[in-house]
Formats: sequence, structure tokens, C-alpha cells
Amino acid sequence: MEWRKCYLDVILVPSALLMSIAYHLWLWRTVRTQPHRTTLGVNASVRRNWIHSMLEDNDKKNILAVQSLRNTIMGSTLMATTSVLLCTGLAAVISSTYSMKKPLNDAVYGAHGEFMVALKYVSLLALFIFSFFCHSLSIRFINQVNILVNVPQDATSLVTASYIHLILERGFTLNTVGNRIFYAALPLLLWIFGPLLVFLCTLTMIAVLYNLDFLFSASANDPKIDHANQNAVCI
Repeated sequence: MEWRKCYLDVILVPSALLMSIAYHLWLWRTVRTQPHRTTLGVNASVRRNWIHSMLEDNDKKNILAVQSLRNTIMGSTLMATTSVLLCTGLAAVISSTYSMKKPLNDAVYGAHGEFMVALKYVSLLALFIFSFFCHSLSIRFINQVNILVNVPQDATSLVTASYIHLILERGFTLNTVGNRIFYAALPLLLWIFGPLLVFLCTLTMIAVLYNLDFLFSASANDPKIDHANQNAVCI
């Protein structure tokens, strides 16, 4: 494959992936060190309080706890199903001989060879498979919490509030990872039409995620809230 045909793919696509990875590494570090600045950190703290609230008055709130967890399971199931359907469609396109598998040379920048086309579809297939894997594990953990949250609490019980919170956080963490992998596949989906769209879509997505992941409020500058949330976050 000649350099003049694939230099845009070699430069723009890895750059887009590195930007996305760097952003999420920075987000992870911020969640660990300053959880009050992020929605992920604040939500983790709220979930800990929610678990304690459900366990303190379980006789009256057991139905509420089950329904809340069921809604989360439904969201993960939807994403897992969507990932499987996309994997099935991509597998059908890869194994087919239709002309739709070959992009139009006049409308696409970058390489058009068979190897590059195969790389595009296989990369998408791998991301959607990993997204399905994460959502499946998330459903498993949250289903486990669905049972543990209604276990009677006593001095000899092995099922404590901290243990239930740990299992719940694993489920939500896997849910978040599965969603982010799914989002990362969206720019690569545009790679079918050229690497320039991948780069631009990644920049746009990072800007959107930044505004959704980080909090901009007066409480974000309060060190007392930061210290409290650091003790509560487990992600």
C-alpha cells in the first residue's frame, strides 16, 4: 500500500484514538483524586448513600430498590442488544460480496485497498464485541445486587452495606466502560467514509463528553466536599 494513499489513515485515525484514550485517562485520574469535579465521582457517592438508605428501611423500600436496579438492568440490556445487532450486521457485511462493502473512491479520502477496508470493519466489530462483554458483566453484577439488597442485616451477616456497594460499583463501572467503548466505535464507523471524519467526530465527542463528565459549580471548589467524596468513591 503506497504512502500517498494511506498517510491520512496512518496519521488521523491513531491521533483520534490517542486523544480519546488520553481524555479518559485524565478523567479516571480526576475521579480518583478530585471526585467532586466529575459526575462519575458524585454519582458514586450518591449510590453509597442510596445503599445505606435502602438497607436502613428495607421493609418499606425493598420494592423501590428492586425497581431502581431493574431500570439500570434494562439500560444495560438495551446497549448489549444494540452491540450484538451491530456485530451481526458488520459480520454479514464482512462476509458478503456486495459492492456496499467497498467505499466509493470519489467520496472517500485515504486508502481504499482491501486490507484497509477489512481493518475498518474488524476494528468496529472488536469494539462492539467488547462493549457487549462489559454490558453483560454489568447485568450480572447488578442482578446480584438485586438479591443482596434484600438480605436481612444482622451482626453475623456476611452481606454488609460496604460489600453491596462494592458489587454495585463494579456493575456501574462496567456499564460506564461499555458505554464509552460503544461511543468510541461511533467515530470509527465514519472511518468507512474517510479518516478525516474520524478525527473531527472524535474532537466533537471529546468536547461533548467533557461538558457531561465535569461539573462547573460553586461546590466544585469546596475542599470539604472533595474530602468527603474521596472517601466515598470506589470506582
